[in-house]
Amino acid sequence: MSTNNVSLDIDYVKAQFPAFSDPLSSKWSFFENAGGSYVPHNVIKHLNQFMTSTKVQPYAEFDTSSIAGNNMDKATELFAEMINASKDEIIIGASTTINMYVLSNAIKHLLKPGDEVIVTNQDHEANVGAWRRLKEHGAVIKEWKINSENAELEIEELKRLLSDRTKIVAVTHCSNIVGSMNDLQSIAKLVHEYDAYIIGDGVSYAPHGFPDVKHLDVDFYAFSLYKTYGPHLGLLYGKKEILDQLPNQNHEFLDGDVPYTLNPGGPNHEELSCLIGVYEYFDNLYHHHYKNNEISVREKIEKVNDLISKHEEEIANPLLAYIESRDDIRLIGKNKITNKNRAPTIAFTFNQKSSKFISSELVKNGIATRNDNFYAWRCLKALGIDTEDGVVRTSMVHYNTQEDIEKLINALKTLTF
Repeated sequence: MSTNNVSLDIDYVKAQFPAFSDPLSSKWSFFENAGGSYVPHNVIKHLNQFMTSTKVQPYAEFDTSSIAGNNMDKATELFAEMINASKDEIIIGASTTINMYVLSNAIKHLLKPGDEVIVTNQDHEANVGAWRRLKEHGAVIKEWKINSENAELEIEELKRLLSDRTKIVAVTHCSNIVGSMNDLQSIAKLVHEYDAYIIGDGVSYAPHGFPDVKHLDVDFYAFSLYKTYGPHLGLLYGKKEILDQLPNQNHEFLDGDVPYTLNPGGPNHEELSCLIGVYEYFDNLYHHHYKNNEISVREKIEKVNDLISKHEEEIANPLLAYIESRDDIRLIGKNKITNKNRAPTIAFTFNQKSSKFISSELVKNGIATRNDNFYAWRCLKALGIDTEDGVVRTSMVHYNTQEDIEKLINALKTLTF
């Protein structure tokens, strides 16, 4: 069977997530995935196993302790394989925000007064605030601004900002408001021509397909594991040769023990362990759709990524088309998904009503969504949108269905003023 003809088995997918059979959560059409996804059975199973049998300090010789440590190591190794990295290039911290602050505090020691740091106004604040604070240490902050007409980051604007003093470029792989997939590989190539570091924020990208960090050739890359079907943790990737240069941010006796040097306090043991369940879910998803077992973990992930992208495009485009057809609704970002050019994270405002009002009305119709600036207030400000009221954001992942979309469109049809 040609793999190009394989479609995502949505019934199988939904059966893996207990939220869809739970009396409380199953009543909702869930469109708040960009804030945090549901978790599959496998994750809950591993969390329960850890808390029941191995909730002890890991890495001792007795079995409950050694099993705990082995599972923590296994989870890190599996996620490294999933994104095409090595284990000693992966930091599992409390959140992306925390990981970025720790990284910025370490990397500032490589900068000199007058060195330049480029941030965007399209990003979530997690990949902006940490870098803007380097101004306190003598860095010059430049802002890569979106085109206020289409909300896109344009490469020509970056070229104008880059200089011989550029040391860091922090940019989102995918906007959590605009939904656009930025060409991070091309951006990285350009940034490296100036011998600068590129730091990619993949929080809004990874839920729709785990990245290949080697292919992207980014120096650092971060995403939130609680948005990729796991517990509330953040993953930070860094090239080993760069991590080795960064000063220790952990206990003094861990100096030189990369990557623990960038993980003060260490990971949450039980949550790290249950990341095995995320890997198992994607591995099961692959084997449910394909028969070839003689390929690597990363190759399996790429197959599943394609399955997910195809499904998300099919369900999101009708919603984008409907919103675009309404003269009284302002759609943020591209009006169609083609060749993975945007995520199914769809934000909009109504001309005559507040986003708070629209969000409340949708909730009354069984649509789990919300209004906010979603920590991307700089982006909304650039677009002339009230940062307090924000946008209505409807964010989908691969367990959303055509029925969810129809329910949302029907709810929107009732909102005419």
